[in-house]
Amino acid sequence: MNVKKIGFLSFGHYQDVPGSLTPTAGDALLQAIELAVAAEEVGADGAFVRVHHFAPQQASPFPLLAAMAARTSRIDLGTGVIDMRYENPLYMAEEAAATDLISGGRLQLGISRGSPEPALRGAESFGYVPGEGQNDADMARQHTEIFRAAITGRGMAPANPQMTGHAGLLPIEPQSPGLSDRIWWGSGTRATAKWTGEQGMNLMSSTLLTEDTGVPFDELQAEQIHAYHEAWNAAGHPGQGKVSVSRSVIPLVSEQDRRYFGLRAQAEAKDQVGRLEGGLARFGRSFVGEPDVWANRTSSPRNWPTTPPSSWQTPCWSRCPTSSGSATTRHCWRTSSSSWHPTPDGAKACRPPAGKPSGRIRHMEKGNGPVILRACRGEAEYPALVDIWRSAVRATHDFLDGSDFTRIESRLASDYFPA
Repeated sequence: MNVKKIGFLSFGHYQDVPGSLTPTAGDALLQAIELAVAAEEVGADGAFVRVHHFAPQQASPFPLLAAMAARTSRIDLGTGVIDMRYENPLYMAEEAAATDLISGGRLQLGISRGSPEPALRGAESFGYVPGEGQNDADMARQHTEIFRAAITGRGMAPANPQMTGHAGLLPIEPQSPGLSDRIWWGSGTRATAKWTGEQGMNLMSSTLLTEDTGVPFDELQAEQIHAYHEAWNAAGHPGQGKVSVSRSVIPLVSEQDRRYFGLRAQAEAKDQVGRLEGGLARFGRSFVGEPDVWANRTSSPRNWPTTPPSSWQTPCWSRCPTSSGSATTRHCWRTSSSSWHPTPDGAKACRPPAGKPSGRIRHMEKGNGPVILRACRGEAEYPALVDIWRSAVRATHDFLDGSDFTRIESRLASDYFPA
């Protein structure tokens, strides 16, 4: 794999709970700006934000991206992804063009049909209802078609001759040349990847595929990317479509990180299969641990789909613990970036920093003082680890049915715990 670029994706969570340094939306937004600045300082290539409605997360990306653009000069800025069911395509075209102009042409805009959400038919509350014979996906694609036409300068509204002195159609303003080449469609299946290639958009593939054939995640993702390139070529589009892929990476660079995320290192070390919106879905493994550990693992070809090197425009989405505050997040990025260095061909490869310990499974222990982490002391403590896993999964993985839960639990000791 030839990794041309690496960036991060921020979920923008905020919640007023003990330990959170982003208790409000304002805290999370300001921290996202600081994170983009810090990522540019250490040499990262992309700063991307997720978009979710009716949830304590980032919901309106363009003001945030414009603020990031004003504070940076080199790094790409974008979304992963905007739910097109919710969007007025012409207003979005104006917002996107203005943001791209502020950034100097650095916007990389990920759009899609969207993901599962807390609201029932949330787009309808925004005033968007699928037409007769349409479903949500059809409406999202219709909005996308109008949006893409608008950012290329196509006429969208009849001119008023009394005001303009001519007839014909008026385009939206402003226009930002080149923006139409930097639109990415977030695809969750091989079929939607094929459609993306046919449409001539770049492909954004996440850590989740909403289908499962029993093969490992990287192999299924490789099939998805292959379908995209075949469709792109068959449609006769010029050049070669770009592809971004994601991996969930949580570097542990402090004791606070280990308290919050350390136990996930084993629980999420392999693919997970669950039910999502009525069907099977495959989640790619997470990389949790000290930077040298996850850097070595993410550099392994086994963890990436095999495709022609020229096809890659590849952000490796890194999920630094953003709820810990901007200072901690900056430290996370600086520490993690030391595990990567440029290679002669312009790609990025992994280099363990000197003197860093290798990662180990951790066991959380609480006495009368604060929670501490220590190494697991062997099989005698496996039942305690299973109890921790069980309570955490029941609280966060409500999409798993009883049989999935039982099957995964039965494999913990053999597949996930240290030998």
